Amino acid sequence: MGTLELVREAASKEPTLSAALRQRIERDFKPRWDGPWGGKFVLHGSAPGPNAVRLDGNDYLAVTGHPDIVAAQVDALTRSNEFVVQSGVFLLQQHPTRALEMALADWVGKEDAFLCQSGYTANVGLLQSIADANTPVYLDTQAHASLWEGAHAARAPAFAFRHNDPVHLDKMMTKNGPGVVVVDSVYSTTGSVCPLEEMIEVVEKHGAMILVDESHSLGTHGPSGGGLCAELGLTHRVHFISASLAKSVAGRAGFFTAPASMRYYILSTSFPNIFSSCLLPNEIAGLRATVEVLRKADAERERLKAITRRVRKTLSGLGYPIHHGTEQIIALEAGTEPDTMRLRDELEARGVFGAIFCAPATSSKRALVRLTLNAALTEAELLHLEAVAREIAPIVKPWDWPCARRARVQAGSALELEAA
Repeated sequence: MGTLELVREAASKEPTLSAALRQRIERDFKPRWDGPWGGKFVLHGSAPGPNAVRLDGNDYLAVTGHPDIVAAQVDALTRSNEFVVQSGVFLLQQHPTRALEMALADWVGKEDAFLCQSGYTANVGLLQSIADANTPVYLDTQAHASLWEGAHAARAPAFAFRHNDPVHLDKMMTKNGPGVVVVDSVYSTTGSVCPLEEMIEVVEKHGAMILVDESHSLGTHGPSGGGLCAELGLTHRVHFISASLAKSVAGRAGFFTAPASMRYYILSTSFPNIFSSCLLPNEIAGLRATVEVLRKADAERERLKAITRRVRKTLSGLGYPIHHGTEQIIALEAGTEPDTMRLRDELEARGVFGAIFCAPATSSKRALVRLTLNAALTEAELLHLEAVAREIAPIVKPWDWPCARRARVQAGSALELEAA
C-alpha cells in the first residue's frame, strides 16, 4: 500500500488530516518511500531465523537472562504489592530507586545520579537544567540526537564542531564564548572514540563545562566497567556524565550525574524528571542487579575486546572501510539508502543481521549497516560472519563505497603534504 493509500485509509476511520500535514507527508516522506525505499520501510528486512547471527542489539556483555538479574526481577514482582506509580521527583531517600541512583553514581565515580525513563530523556533533562538561552552548547557533529534535542529544550544556541576535532572546538569557543561542550565517549554509529583528554583541555582553557555521554562505554570500558572517563583517569575533570541503560545494562532507562549540591535544583527544573513516571519495582531491581553483574564482568570485557580486534582485522583485510572506529560498534557505510538496503539484504540472506542507520540518525548520503558485537558470540558464529563478509565482498564492493574513496583521497593528500 502506498503513502497516499495509507493516508486515505486512515481518513476513512479518523477525522481528515490538515492540508498542511498532508502536504508535508507528500513533500518530505512520499518521495523517499516511493523512491530509494521502494515502497517498504527501510529499517525492516527479513525475520531472523533460529540460527541467525544477531549483531543488531546493544547487550555488549550478554547479560540478558543472567540468573542473578532474573531472580531480582522475579522477587520484586512478587513482593512489591505496595508500590505507587508516580513521578520520580516524589520518591523519598528510602526508595529502592535512590539506592540504584547512588550505585550508578559510585560506579562512574561521581557524587550523585538521577534515574530517567531512557537515555534520551536523561540527556534532554540534564541539558535543560544546565543550559539556557545565554549558554552556548557545543556539540560534536556525531553527537547523539538526544543531545541536540537537549540543547533545543534548553533554548540554547547550539554550535556544531567537527567530529573529534578539539582544534575546531577551540576556535568556535574563542568566537562564541564558554558554555557546555557535549560529546559521546564512544560514538553510536561508527564506534569511534572521543579524544577526551584533548577535549577537556579545551574546555578548561575556556572555563566551560563538559557533558560526556557514556552510553556505549559504560560496562565495556574502564575499571569494573565504569566507563571511558574512568579508564582514562578523567572522571574528576568531567562535569556531567550521562548514559542509556539500554546498552550494556540491557534495561529500559537512563541516568545522568550531577554534583550532590544540585539535586533539588535538578528535581525542580528537569522536565523529563518532573513529568515522567518512575520506573517499576522489577525494573529497578533488575537494573540494580545488573550493575553488580557488570562490575564483576572483567572476563566478558576482555572477550569483547578480543572479538572486536578479530572482526575488525578480518573486515579491514577484506576491503571493508571501517577506519572510522575502533570499538565493538562497526559501521558498514555503503552510502546511499538503496545500496545500504542491498547490503542488508545480502547479509540477511546468509543469516547475519545488523541494523540499518540512515537519516535522521546519519547524514542523508551516509547510510550504513551497523554491526554490534557482544561477548557471547561463539567461534562458529564468528567464523560464519567472516565467511559471509568474504562471500559478499565481490557483490557489494566495499572498496568502491563513497567513504572508501574519500579515505583514499585523504590518504593521498596527506602523503603529498608529507612529501612537500
